[in-house]
Amino acid sequence: MILVYLISILFVGGLVAWLSERVDPNYPRIVALATVLIDLVVMISLLGVDPSSGGWVASVNADWIPRFGISFYFAADGLSLLLILLTGFLGVIAVGSAWDDIHEKTGFFYFNLLWTLAGVIGVFTALDLFLFFFFWEVMLIPMYFIIAIWGHENKNYAAMKFFIFTQVTGMLMLVSIIMLGYLHFLQMGMFSFNYHDLMKVEASGTIEYLMMLGFFVAFTTKLPSVPFHSWLPDAHSQAPTAGSVILAGILLKTGAYGLIRFAVPLFPESSLDFSPIAMGLAAFSILYCAKVAFAQTDIKRLIAYTSVSHMGFVTLGVYAWNELALQGAVMTMLAHGLSAAALFMLAGGLQHRIHTRNMQHMGGFWGKVPKMAVVAIFFSVAALGMPGLGNFIGEFLALLGAFQSNILFTVIAAFGLILASVYSLWVIQQVFQGEYKADKFEDSHLLDLNRREMIYFGAMMIGLIWMGMYPQSFLNLSEPVLIELLNNTQAVTAAVVRN
Repeated sequence: MILVYLISILFVGGLVAWLSERVDPNYPRIVALATVLIDLVVMISLLGVDPSSGGWVASVNADWIPRFGISFYFAADGLSLLLILLTGFLGVIAVGSAWDDIHEKTGFFYFNLLWTLAGVIGVFTALDLFLFFFFWEVMLIPMYFIIAIWGHENKNYAAMKFFIFTQVTGMLMLVSIIMLGYLHFLQMGMFSFNYHDLMKVEASGTIEYLMMLGFFVAFTTKLPSVPFHSWLPDAHSQAPTAGSVILAGILLKTGAYGLIRFAVPLFPESSLDFSPIAMGLAAFSILYCAKVAFAQTDIKRLIAYTSVSHMGFVTLGVYAWNELALQGAVMTMLAHGLSAAALFMLAGGLQHRIHTRNMQHMGGFWGKVPKMAVVAIFFSVAALGMPGLGNFIGEFLALLGAFQSNILFTVIAAFGLILASVYSLWVIQQVFQGEYKADKFEDSHLLDLNRREMIYFGAMMIGLIWMGMYPQSFLNLSEPVLIELLNNTQAVTAAVVRN
């Protein structure tokens, strides 16, 4: 029941935060912070359960719509646990980033924030595919409101684009889920949307390939990957800072999780056939979006394109489908969650202070905001893959594993590390070095990071250093899960290779 509690706490906390605005406009943020902290404590309690056997650290299964084999089936293993903890941690960061940023309809804002987090945890724990799709939609709607109501100048366009991309591709996944359930009915004589039951469904040829594509398109749109990525820069540039933190740090990871948990294991034969295309798209995403990032003047759009580029390493690792590559994909997800969230917080903090995102209006900030400059350099070098930090571990393992699967696309993707160094250092030069352009913005509001902001950034710094220096503590949690997934698909893929 602990997984139900995790989701219920956020749902109830969101309602309480909304209602508390009637008492005092400052109460919603306090309620929201208390809610995510309580949820984080409950998440940490799951670490006391040993998942080394590859089993589930927590699970609950109850009938929902038994006529169609639909149930409330939640379960968490080491992989889910890592992503749940990332969600709780960045939930606290998101509330903190909105602390002095949201002043209108505060109750409704924190309601949407907490319900988005609840939807994400549901996605990471639901093992009934109908229930999984339900939570996939739950996290979409409140995120739409966060962008559309509290966003910036083109918020309505960005929110609608986000909604259309994710909703349309989500419908493709729903069709694939229904087809899987129907095939289970034809083969077993009963409907079921249980993950373990659907793993036993035998499908081949065009039908399996189309179902696999339905999942792939939905997940790579949320990841995102070229050519389904164009919604992300608009959403990030228009979203409030907390919305960008949730988008980059957590929501993108639901797409990567879906590829690892569902897309490949449910359709191993089609995924093997499709893997060269997927790895090619990943390599192209890494280079193309790195190049486009370098052409941006809007700092939030630049960071958004770098997110697409870095998430290409995740897709590359997933479709290499060996233990090293998958471990690299998981570590990249975790490290990128922290580094991207921190960079968007920095960009949002600058916009809040000087009311511009245009880097051409910035420069010479080093002497004015030295603490911000140091923090920006840390997370920039983390994002470009500095050894000793978590991003390096993830991308190195992903490339090492991918090299065993496809040498050409791995070599192409490796050039993304060079481009990452170029645009990361270029941003530092544009914002913190050079001429101080006081006439381009409101100079009086350019203040350095305060104590509260330094606490949040310090926590993310510690997280990235921990991942970089002691990665085994994370790899141990995900290893049994990934080995089990590999074993489950090995027989099918080996037979295909022999033929």
